[in-house]
Order: sequence, then structure tokens, then C-alpha cells
Amino acid sequence: MLHSTPSPEPAALLVPYPRSSTAVLLTEAAARRGLPVVERAPGVPRDLHWYGGPLAADRIAAPAGIALLEPSDAWLAALPYELTCRLVESTTLGEARKLPRPAFVKPPSDKTLPAAVYADGSRLPPPDAAARITDDAPVLVSEVVEFAAEYRCFVRDGHVVTGSRYAVRGLLDPGPLTAGARAFAGRVLARCAGTGPCMPGAVVLDVGSLADGRWAVVEANMAWYAHCYAADPERVLDVVLAATGPHHAVALADRPFLRSPRPGQPPSAPPRL
Repeated sequence: MLHSTPSPEPAALLVPYPRSSTAVLLTEAAARRGLPVVERAPGVPRDLHWYGGPLAADRIAAPAGIALLEPSDAWLAALPYELTCRLVESTTLGEARKLPRPAFVKPPSDKTLPAAVYADGSRLPPPDAAARITDDAPVLVSEVVEFAAEYRCFVRDGHVVTGSRYAVRGLLDPGPLTAGARAFAGRVLARCAGTGPCMPGAVVLDVGSLADGRWAVVEANMAWYAHCYAADPERVLDVVLAATGPHHAVALADRPFLRSPRPGQPPSAPPRL
């Protein structure tokens, strides 16, 4: 969790163009509370927060001195079967290419590889350095399951502060966060606060109900690149601000979850947008 401290200029939210629908909602929420929104890093010292994609984060946010919290790449694979209801392995894209069977393959967070069910490893996209699809790229490989409904929970300090349904049987369908989804997310968070794998203090947790009625974790994501769907933008903004900010404000417990710029990023100075 990031905590604000006095800076030479008021803090601001850095949101580059083009802006997604969620980015627009968050800029409007920021304006309502008097938080400036900027398109590029200002020339004067100022504590900055971030909302945008991971590629832009490595290119713009990191050189601007913005700390970004994200879950560990191996977090999902470290969960017990009772919370995932499927086998999940953290591996590399090169190893995943050897799969002889159907599997759901996705990158942990960067979205550089299309998340999908692949008939076998040979169907995965070929290496593409420009798109950062390399054989040493981390991926999650899981058994194929069918989610009846999927929900996004925005989490701060181990508690769900807002959320939304985002899909029904794999199709986009935003709606309210149900009591069942909130309760299961709370169970996962309690487990992570106890004996389970840790999470950042501000993060997104996706959960879902399976076709057979069981609840399972879908994945965890960085709050600063998550669509809010039908969640409350004001509460989403609270989580985004807690997940990003100046390095000096990062709590000791969250330092293991600081994002490091990926290979080839960023340039020596943030570009003008």
C-alpha cells in the first residue's frame, strides 16, 4: 500500500492517451475530488499516480518515478487446489510450446499473449520480439474449466471495497457484485493473509462460479490496468491511487510487489504524449 507524504506540488494522476472507458471514469472521479489529471509527466516535482497499460507503464510511468504494485507472476499457481479448482502451473512460453494437450495459457499480467484455450503447445503464437512474445516470457498454464460467471473485486488492505460481474459463460456481461462472489473473495483474501501466497495491499482479484456451482479464483491483476465494469469508479480510484505513487511512499510489506521495467523498457526520459 502506498501512503501519501507532502510533495512540492499537489499529487496528480497521470493518464496517457488513448484513454479507455475506465480511464475516462477515473479521470472524472479524480476531477470530482480535486485531483489533477495530466497527460504527461510535469516538469516540476510532483507525486504522481498512474492509470494505464503495462507497456506504457514501462515506457512512461517508470521513468517518471512512479512505483507500481502488481501481484507475483506465480501467485495463482501457488494457490491450493481448493481455491482454483484446477491445476495451474507457472512456466515459460518455451516450455508451454511442448504441451501435448489442450490447456488455457495466459501471461500473468502483461497481456502480451492472447489468453485462450490452445489445442496444444504448437498452436501458441510464434516468437515475436517486437510484441515481447519470447520463449522465456512467463506464462500460466491451467486445466480448462468453464466459468458460469466471473467477477472483479477491487481490494485494499485485504478487503473488497467494490466490484462487478464482468462475464457470463465467457461473454462480456457487466453487472452487480453478488454476495456469493464477495464472500468467496473474502475467503481467498483471508487465506492469503494467513498461510497462503501474499498479495499487494492494493490489487484486483477476479473470482468466478463454475458450471458445477463451485467457486474458484480466476486470477489476480494490477489495479492500475483493470477495467472497472460496473464497479464504483470512486472506490476503484481509491485502489488505483493506493497501488501507484512515489517510491518513498511504498510500505515495506509491499516492496516485494514493485513492478520492474521489462526488458527493452523504458527509454531514458518519458516521451511527450
